[in-house]
Amino acid sequence: MSVTGATSEAASDRILSIDVVRGFAVLGILLMNIVGMGLPTYAYINPVYAGGVTDADFWTWAVNNVLTDGKMRALFTMLFGASTVLIASRADTSAGLGPTQTHYRRLFWMFAIGMVHAYLFWFGDILVTYAVAGALVFPFRRLNPHLLIGLGGAILGALFAWHISDIEPLKALMAAAMAPGADETTRAAWAGASQTFVMPPGFDAQEIAGFGGGFGEALQARARIASLLQVLIPFDAGPEAVGQMLIGMGLFRLGFFSLGWPTRAYGMLILFGYACAVPFTAMLAWLMHQSGFEPLRVHEMEVWQSLTRPFIALAHASVLLLIVRAGLFESLVSRLEAAGRMAFTNYLMTSVITSLVFCGYGLGLYGHLSRFQLLWVVAGVWALILLWSRPWLAHFRYGPLEWIWRSLVQWKRQPFRKAAA
Repeated sequence: MSVTGATSEAASDRILSIDVVRGFAVLGILLMNIVGMGLPTYAYINPVYAGGVTDADFWTWAVNNVLTDGKMRALFTMLFGASTVLIASRADTSAGLGPTQTHYRRLFWMFAIGMVHAYLFWFGDILVTYAVAGALVFPFRRLNPHLLIGLGGAILGALFAWHISDIEPLKALMAAAMAPGADETTRAAWAGASQTFVMPPGFDAQEIAGFGGGFGEALQARARIASLLQVLIPFDAGPEAVGQMLIGMGLFRLGFFSLGWPTRAYGMLILFGYACAVPFTAMLAWLMHQSGFEPLRVHEMEVWQSLTRPFIALAHASVLLLIVRAGLFESLVSRLEAAGRMAFTNYLMTSVITSLVFCGYGLGLYGHLSRFQLLWVVAGVWALILLWSRPWLAHFRYGPLEWIWRSLVQWKRQPFRKAAA
């Protein structure tokens, strides 16, 4: 099958290049999620808490910090914004549900499925955030695409400014709390203000006991973290998702994800992402390392790293888009396309698999693997996704969970199996 065009022969109503990038993103996002899935939660924030900070473990953290941490999520989120515009435009010309009904029904079921996912399988679920953010961005889809990108960038800039303005007060509060004779009120204030990046005493032991126990114990441990993360959606994850979705909408309208840009434009994004944004991010990672991964210093550097995430994400996407345009690596591209067409199923399936690998009701490996060793689990899941997605779509129109989602949105059973040739 040739993949040099923008659409696949297997699904002419889909845009191949978008599915390829989405497949890449759903694989890449596991590189960071696996840390929270297999190690105590705060290991995701700071490598000193678990997983190792020397030799292979350090380099695993460093490479992921620079190239994937936040970047794959940003790419996944931009693609969600792009898909919002694409699905709405198709609904506009169909005889079924209109774009508004289609969109908000999709988000309703996404929210419901995301809540089940967060509490039963993976507390770091992104679907609930997408449902909330997607409800906010939909009315803006027809704005000028340059305005969409500018608005999205302004939201991300405001979020950065808010976080960076907190750094000096946090430093002052930490100094006061750590000073000899500090009163309990000051210590409690620091504990509350730093809870998103400083692990409370004994928190890792509670998680290891919870996730290492039976299904009920793991459910309680997961629910405690999921509820805390969902409280933060309106203040952090939500605005970030809104900004990235708006940028994705604008880029899609400008033809970025559908190979509508000249090769030179993609090349400029690659050059800026890899020659400017990556070195700056690497410098910030080095400063974290030089500080001995002091929690507040790590938090400060990660705030600065948020500036480069969209550019590195778009550099990754640009490389893939040029590969698709050139018709290179056709077998791999077709498997990424299939993985992207089944991204909903593959994302949720990954959580089910890893919960069985790490929790006590499965193999019980939670907290037992180093950061580097977790990559073997990632490789196994990647192989499964790449091996099963294309054969499945050879026989069925959609992934299993895509079909269920589509049927729920339409409120009637959708065609599933492909007609025999």
